[in-house]
Amino acid sequence: MTIPKIADRQLAGRIARRAARARVDVDTALLPALAAYVDLLMRWNRRINLTALIDDEHGIDRLVIEPLIAAQRLPKTGASITDIGSGGGSPAVPMKLAVPTAPLRMVESRTRRAAFLREVVRQLRLKETTVEACRYQELVTRGDLLAKSDVVTVRAVRIGRRMLQQIHPLVRAGGAVFLFRRAAHEDVSGEVPPPLRMEAAYPLLDSTDSRLVVLRKQGLGRPGRPGA
Repeated sequence: MTIPKIADRQLAGRIARRAARARVDVDTALLPALAAYVDLLMRWNRRINLTALIDDEHGIDRLVIEPLIAAQRLPKTGASITDIGSGGGSPAVPMKLAVPTAPLRMVESRTRRAAFLREVVRQLRLKETTVEACRYQELVTRGDLLAKSDVVTVRAVRIGRRMLQQIHPLVRAGGAVFLFRRAAHEDVSGEVPPPLRMEAAYPLLDSTDSRLVVLRKQGLGRPGRPGA
């Protein structure tokens, strides 16, 4: 993948240092792409509200390092990902960069944010990546998308039983919902409807008090699980 020359070496170096601090092994060849994404996000963020995070160590941890840790739990063969409420592109874009063979669908209802995501796809030349400018509830009305995602990721969206009921039809049997949550609160264990079940809550970063909650969809289907 050829990256436009918008990433600066200093930003790539900062990402590398934050990854090393978190003990995350990042391929050196991946750093320019990650830096290009953060640079593009921060430049667009000056014009439209994409994220409350800023270009500092905490922001890099949340925007980049957390998704890279979560990506370690994706199948290396390139499981398909649907990201709900993609906004500024995190966790979806860093996860896609970490596992480039994973087909990605980003869902964002706000027109200007969807335009930003399309610009990210264009600038970073992301293959097998689609931006859906719609509400996630509309996806389940499309038969071609039902039970087609290996993983559905959710971050900046309020999670409850009703939402999980609405999104689980997108997940194939044996697939998973990845929830990016804060460790100290937002327990969803009592909100999980069948056929989803609580599998585990994995720590992400101490610096952001974060965890990855994995909900597994039950039923016959493709064997294996993300991260297996």
